[in-house]
Amino acid sequence: MRLASWNVLHGRTSADAAVDGDRFARAIAAIDADVLALQEVDRGQARSGLLDLAEIAAEATGSAVARFVPAIIGDPAREWRAAEAADLDAVADGYGIALVSRYPVLRWHVLRLESSARFRAPVLMPETRSVLWLRDEPRAVVAATIRTPLGDWTVACTHLSFLQGVNVRQLRRTMRWLRRLPGPRVLMGDLNLPPAVVRRVAEADLLARGATFPQQRPLVQIDHILSADPLPRSRQVRLARPALSDHMPIAIEFEE
Repeated sequence: MRLASWNVLHGRTSADAAVDGDRFARAIAAIDADVLALQEVDRGQARSGLLDLAEIAAEATGSAVARFVPAIIGDPAREWRAAEAADLDAVADGYGIALVSRYPVLRWHVLRLESSARFRAPVLMPETRSVLWLRDEPRAVVAATIRTPLGDWTVACTHLSFLQGVNVRQLRRTMRWLRRLPGPRVLMGDLNLPPAVVRRVAEADLLARGATFPQQRPLVQIDHILSADPLPRSRQVRLARPALSDHMPIAIEFEE
């Protein structure tokens, strides 16, 4: 059983803003995940040709189901608002996260994480040593209780704030929420935190290790797969460098 997580940069490369649905599908298919957590996912955005990236990912993996959860509605680079419960099935102007599963989903769960930031903050880009001033966004967590070959598991996906301190609080809240859902539980996603901090704050085991960002010359690990529950033996899967995004995907396999 393979679990994987990937920040897909809404389907583009770090050098080229064009989004190609077929290229995205091939990159997703190459990961070959049974349960796939995706971050920075577009649905009905003009910049990505109005594509539904979660649906493309589901088709590319032959998955039974996919759930897209917008964190914001609007243009992420210009005007947007925080997504609400009523926006869950929005087909236009959505940007957020997605969870894709080849196995039947027994129940979906969604948690919304507000950002405390109301201003633009500096973000250091390791590859270029340049600084970007970005406005933080609301965040979300999507979890699915899934009937897997190893029993019923709850697998969650999130993308936490890039603001240090804010992401720590979001991770603590996410873990408290996740512990109330059926176990065993696994959290995957771009947490924007280094391994030592994730392990301490989440009080969980890190199941995959290795630098994930920036993709062309990975220097830091900010993408993680973790669990605080006893799990079957797993091994990390080494994936080929994809043809898009600025993050490396990470994956693990559990013995059935």
